[in-house]
Amino acid sequence: MEGSYSKQKFLLVFVLLNMAATLVKGQGTRVGFYSSSCPLAESIISSTVESHLQSDPSVGPAILRMHFHDCFVHGCDASILLDGPDSEKQAPPNLGVRGYEVIDDAKAQLEATCPGVVSCADILALAARDAVVLAKGPKWDVPTGRRDGRVSLASDVDNLPGFSESIEEQKRKFAAFGLNTQDLVTLVGAHTIGTTGCQFFSYRLFNFTDTGNRADPSINHAFVSQLQNLCPPTSDGTGRVALDTDSVDTFDTSFFENLRNGRGILESDQMLWADASTKSIVRSYLGVRNLQSLKFNVEFGRSMVKMSNIYVKTGTNGEIRKICSAINSN
Repeated sequence: MEGSYSKQKFLLVFVLLNMAATLVKGQGTRVGFYSSSCPLAESIISSTVESHLQSDPSVGPAILRMHFHDCFVHGCDASILLDGPDSEKQAPPNLGVRGYEVIDDAKAQLEATCPGVVSCADILALAARDAVVLAKGPKWDVPTGRRDGRVSLASDVDNLPGFSESIEEQKRKFAAFGLNTQDLVTLVGAHTIGTTGCQFFSYRLFNFTDTGNRADPSINHAFVSQLQNLCPPTSDGTGRVALDTDSVDTFDTSFFENLRNGRGILESDQMLWADASTKSIVRSYLGVRNLQSLKFNVEFGRSMVKMSNIYVKTGTNGEIRKICSAINSN
């Protein structure tokens, strides 16, 4: 029996890893792009991320979120890093994005080692992967070779999914970038680490319906009082709550267990359990032994590679910024 299980596990790993490998070669990027031009690039980025996370572990999920927010606007071209009065940084969905200092730090070290070689877009993609690894999550090969964009406008962030949007709207926004329902559920699984502000879900706790002072019925009844204590109606909404209340700092599948138990924090997250098309995928990540956790890890790497190739700029398109917060002057 044990031998049969081990064989099944091996076959699953083999199949999933091959699925992931097929997506590493897309749109002009490739694994090991800097192996000759800047062989220390990935190790410099990794050590920089690790250094910052040692002093503030919460910056890890922040970098992961930054990468996601970058790719869903103009593609993965580091446009979210650009400063300016009307840049993406200034758009309401990005006001809480942080971790820019980690990318700037890595860029400064890379410019000292290999000036004008490594793009900010690649630094962000690699840093997001390293943040997951440091949270005890999977490691995947990141295709590199992206170049940096020159346009960043706050008015262009409408493609970012919202915290109260329906599954159909979420699907539509993901599909616009070639990401399917499997990618949607898998990438939202990144909420297994990190926190969110009370202002993004406290409306679910009080007067959610027209039938009195009642909470969203999709929230586990016993969990409601805990959230109400963390985010009382008299608060200013700036308090923060773990998106995965079981293991906020560990990349695992407990986020999906929370959805099954009515303990999803964001309304858009809990909807993954309510919709039949997404619920089946959530359930595939929940099961016996370690097979489902293994499957989620491999699928997450696959979806991250897929997302990281959205509208990338390569070749002569875009530039390699000297500093990540400003386009080159010449």
